[in-house]
Amino acid sequence: MIYVIALVLALAFIIVGIVKWKIHPFFVLLLAAIAYGFITGMEVNQIIASVNDGFGSIMGKIGLIIFFGVAIGTVLEKSGGAMVIATRMLQLIGEKSIHLAMMLTGYLLSIPVFADSAFIIMNSLNKALSQKAKVSYAGTTAALALGLTATHVMVPPTPGPIAAAGILGAELGSVIMWGLIVSILSLVTCYFFATKIAARIDLPIHLEVERNELHKPKLWLSLLAIVVPIILIVTKSIFDYPELNMQSSALYPVISFFGTPVIALLVGIALSLLLPKKLDEKVYSATGWLGDSVRIAAPIILITGAGGIFGAMLQNSGIADLITASFSEMSIGLFFPFLLAACLKTTQGSSTVALITTASIVAPMMPALGLDADFSKTLTVLAIGAGSTVVSHANDSFFWVLTQLTGMDVKQGNQVQTVGTLIFGVTAITVIFCISQILG
Repeated sequence: MIYVIALVLALAFIIVGIVKWKIHPFFVLLLAAIAYGFITGMEVNQIIASVNDGFGSIMGKIGLIIFFGVAIGTVLEKSGGAMVIATRMLQLIGEKSIHLAMMLTGYLLSIPVFADSAFIIMNSLNKALSQKAKVSYAGTTAALALGLTATHVMVPPTPGPIAAAGILGAELGSVIMWGLIVSILSLVTCYFFATKIAARIDLPIHLEVERNELHKPKLWLSLLAIVVPIILIVTKSIFDYPELNMQSSALYPVISFFGTPVIALLVGIALSLLLPKKLDEKVYSATGWLGDSVRIAAPIILITGAGGIFGAMLQNSGIADLITASFSEMSIGLFFPFLLAACLKTTQGSSTVALITTASIVAPMMPALGLDADFSKTLTVLAIGAGSTVVSHANDSFFWVLTQLTGMDVKQGNQVQTVGTLIFGVTAITVIFCISQILG
């Protein structure tokens, strides 16, 4: 019982510390982990070892991967590459299908670019096209926001899914492939929500003429930094399937090297540096774009490391044995990580924190939940991603970015963003559960 009490107290401290006391999530997770260790009676040496090993182990796996993913997104955003991709997507799909165009553009952009930043990039274009096509601005905003949310929580190299995959030991190529499939299927209900329900909300458009002096690189160059790393990682995953017997191929050493996530994303950074009009200190210096990416990535990396500490503390305390005994007769499976992530998301607001914290808590429990097989680990990452969208409301920074840029009041924000993320999350876990029953 002491393990359960300690875990509940730790979770309560995490929520209150972040939401009420406004403490940085890194310190909240670190203190919660140490307090949990003492409450459960762990020896001092074991607590210190859990802190060092938990942080070092997870940083060795995914620290560089998170930073490289952020760096690609930062260069794409600041070089104008993200806007080039968005504009071309809209041209391909057409203004008559503006809801679909916004949703799919958001879906693509949020793989390398943070959802908040991508929304800021897209909002003026969304506003102008909504006015031109004479469709509901609220409906197109819902489509854009939910498209951004889908890949933000499910498709690496977005930091949250990368961190969760690393903590749970899921194969990154598998997470990318199934994340793309699950997220796009889950957007079907969101599309109908955007066009049939959110579109009924009356939201006036106040369009300002903006001077866009941003350099516009070529489309194919803009896509390279996103597409090539994903292709490399997925190709390595295919070559690694034992059933295909491709390890003896002459290409395997090359694919194995370049398809390793850290190398694939490093290639992505190199390709993204082809985008700026001029490669100078504005791009590569400590105060330039790459310097900005360090500042953006640092908090995420630290939070992920603290999550690793929390997970190691849980593992070393022996709670896994207790959970195994408690859950052995239950068939809760994927719904446990989904519900835990949903609780953390709803109470503290950040999808990334919800992803990392849930993965850290669930990691020692995977065998007890029947989720320790390779494919089950992939689905667990996606289940946590689905839960980390439920629901976005006033404690979520993205909620305020959306409402302030569009002119929505809080009620309209709840009708569009809060309800929309609930629909996405519930649809996603339903899709994941069906896949687990068919292929698990």
